[in-house]
Amino acid sequence: MNQENLIQFLSSSPTAWHAVESVRKTLLAQGFKELKESQKWQIEPSGKYFVKRNDSSLIAFEIPAKGFAPFMAAAAHTDSPAFRIKPHPEMKGSGCVRINTEGYGGMLCAPWFDRPLSCAGRIMVKTAEGFESRLFKSEQDLFIIPSLAIHMNRGANENATYNKQKDLMPLFAMESKEGISLKEVIAKEAGVEADDILDSDLLLYVREEPRVWGVNQEFISGGHLDDLYCAWGLMNGFVASKPSGAIKVLALFDNEEVGSLTKQGAYSTFFHDTLKRISLSFGKDEEDFLMALAESFLVSADNAHAIHPNYPEKADPSNQPKMNGGIVIKYNGNQKYTSDAFSASLMRRICEKAEVPVQEFVNRADMAGGSTLGNLSNVQVSLNAVDIGLAQLAMHSCYETAGLKDGEYLVKAMKCYYESAIRRNDNRCELI
Repeated sequence: MNQENLIQFLSSSPTAWHAVESVRKTLLAQGFKELKESQKWQIEPSGKYFVKRNDSSLIAFEIPAKGFAPFMAAAAHTDSPAFRIKPHPEMKGSGCVRINTEGYGGMLCAPWFDRPLSCAGRIMVKTAEGFESRLFKSEQDLFIIPSLAIHMNRGANENATYNKQKDLMPLFAMESKEGISLKEVIAKEAGVEADDILDSDLLLYVREEPRVWGVNQEFISGGHLDDLYCAWGLMNGFVASKPSGAIKVLALFDNEEVGSLTKQGAYSTFFHDTLKRISLSFGKDEEDFLMALAESFLVSADNAHAIHPNYPEKADPSNQPKMNGGIVIKYNGNQKYTSDAFSASLMRRICEKAEVPVQEFVNRADMAGGSTLGNLSNVQVSLNAVDIGLAQLAMHSCYETAGLKDGEYLVKAMKCYYESAIRRNDNRCELI
């Protein structure tokens, strides 16, 4: 388990744009060629390629020596719940300057209080001919969201509720005669003029670094484990795998936390467009493409809830995944997950070959669960698919906890998966 590599990936990826750039650098180092959606694609047997959309989603693929073939795909997401900075964010009052933000995704609010915060994302910088996009990550401790003292809120520890527009505005500075502008602070750190920043997509992030901890160093905690832990595991299994008889596909989508209904989300045409352009590059017609999809597979990887030691009653009575217990296969009777008997059986055989343990997650029957990207991507490209994840605590906190061993399990399982292909004959399925 290369925990230094994992910590570096998490630390360098405070936003979806940074996560994609981290993956991009890894792929380039592994000999992958970057394609552009706006240009013709020249795809060759044994070639390795990737394409981005919005700089926050990425799809990579490797072609087998025989050329066009069915797809063995896996997908995760690059975004996490956070606070997005609004335009004209400075709010003055009570001698202080606060920053106006709004929530992105379904976050746990309480963990954001009283932590050093900063901002990251992308800025659009004016050029002589137009403008260009630049990654931005402030390395300063710029903000804190201060709690209200217990003396002024005696019920603070009893069923607390939060108003994001009132309670969760981060403190930025003291008021001054000269005034202070967040844009000027960002411009100075980015090495540009404030007037040259045309617009930005910036989110708050926690400045605390990810860390491995526990008496036996068995846990990892940090920001964005949901879902960068899965993204990291898929990526490492993908690049470590040997060529197989299938086209290997790694898909990382933005905006899962807000429903995937964007041009770069799993519900968009990005996945379909990419697979179809691969097919077209080899001169295949529509029927050839549909035949290949029938022999293809998708692993949708998004973390799962571990049984909580303080709240074991929240877990299903007979399906209680544990941290460091292996890959979690996720089921839902209302089909919010793609797993069924066929797809789960295929994943079990993969994990068996990889010597990786398997667990199961199902919500309590009296508790509604979340959803993920598998079913949404299947609207555009219908594949046999399974939903999996790694067991974690504090999902949607700004600082989450998971098992360190599970990352190793995921890399091993995905390496085995990408080195496999599917052959179906009536009611039989073989991994080849």
